[in-house]
Amino acid sequence: MSQESQKKFGPLSGMKVIELSHIMAGPVCGLMLADMGADVIKVEKIPGGDDSRRFLPPDIEGESAAYMMMNRNKRGIALDLKTEGGKRVLRKLLADADAVTENYRHDTMQKLGLGYEDLRKDNPGLIYCAISGFGRTGPYAERGGFDLIAQGMSGLMSFTGEGPGRPPCKVGAPVTDITAGILAAYGILAAYIHKLKTGEGQIVDTSLFEAGIVHTYWQSAIALATGVAPGPMGSAHPLNGPYQAFETKDGWITVGAANQRNWERLLEAMEVPEIADDPRFKTNTDRMTNLKDLEAVLTPVFQSRTQSDWLTRLENAGVPAGPVLNVCEMFEDPHAQARDMIPTVEHATIGSVRTLGLPVKLSETPGKVATGAPVFGQHTKDVLSEYGFAADEIATLADEGAIGVAE
Repeated sequence: MSQESQKKFGPLSGMKVIELSHIMAGPVCGLMLADMGADVIKVEKIPGGDDSRRFLPPDIEGESAAYMMMNRNKRGIALDLKTEGGKRVLRKLLADADAVTENYRHDTMQKLGLGYEDLRKDNPGLIYCAISGFGRTGPYAERGGFDLIAQGMSGLMSFTGEGPGRPPCKVGAPVTDITAGILAAYGILAAYIHKLKTGEGQIVDTSLFEAGIVHTYWQSAIALATGVAPGPMGSAHPLNGPYQAFETKDGWITVGAANQRNWERLLEAMEVPEIADDPRFKTNTDRMTNLKDLEAVLTPVFQSRTQSDWLTRLENAGVPAGPVLNVCEMFEDPHAQARDMIPTVEHATIGSVRTLGLPVKLSETPGKVATGAPVFGQHTKDVLSEYGFAADEIATLADEGAIGVAE
């Protein structure tokens, strides 16, 4: 499928992005841009392609579910950048690209002769986005990075978990990978606006480490003000209470009584007016000072009724609350479906597969989930043809192993 036939939607229609990144942070960035209409050409390595193709199980008819989740709406080609033919193809793609993303180790691209200073000679307007473990500067710049390491070093793991004295606990989602990808997309779009004004490209540099740090806003505010690092509090909030999960007779709910009015509404819904007169719980400061006592008082009350009963009572009282759903339950939630967060997309070999939808809705130029993730080398011939390679050149490059073409 050509760019012209594929990309006719979204505010980024006409933007060209070359994705050299793999697994998660970089592909998240490409996903965000592709969902808004950018033509994202994913360049996979030979042999093997993106490492997430081997994140098995699970698979759907032989295709990695993890790979398909991260790479829909993109076109996929396969290149061996250790060959002169592979480098020649990439340079041609980059000559008129708006942006390129890469998440290799610190000096990999420079060693290939494909660093920013090399590429900007042919394309001064190129936006070069480097996503790494620790960024391009500083004493850790040459270290490799993984989500687990970034969560530990950013402070996230120090306040995630059940409570004091428990082992360090990572956030269940690879939150620094995902956030680094979102930050990269944000940086590219900021640089793209500058490029549209001036024609100038630039380097966009972000990291998993910094992506972890930005999730510490509240805890950093506390530590900067007091000199004391907050610890884990389970599902509770470090500044407001009660704002956490409670067990009911048949399941868990979350309750957001995070200001005085909602606290008063909560007491009405729970039918425990005597708690309102308890000096330990009068103000938010009192409740946070005596949070363990507050949990001990509220928990048996919540355990006396069912999840459904409590959610109805709290909704009627105007108290923010919700059930704790597992992922499969979230798929079937009527609001997730109404917001088109579990759409179906067509895959080249599998057919219809479910995926996750766009978290940002635009009224005039909406993005969409248009195509499934590419099979390995699916668009190599099409893309090279668009960039002026003749059929015999493509065949020669394939014979040399410089490119990979889908069967």
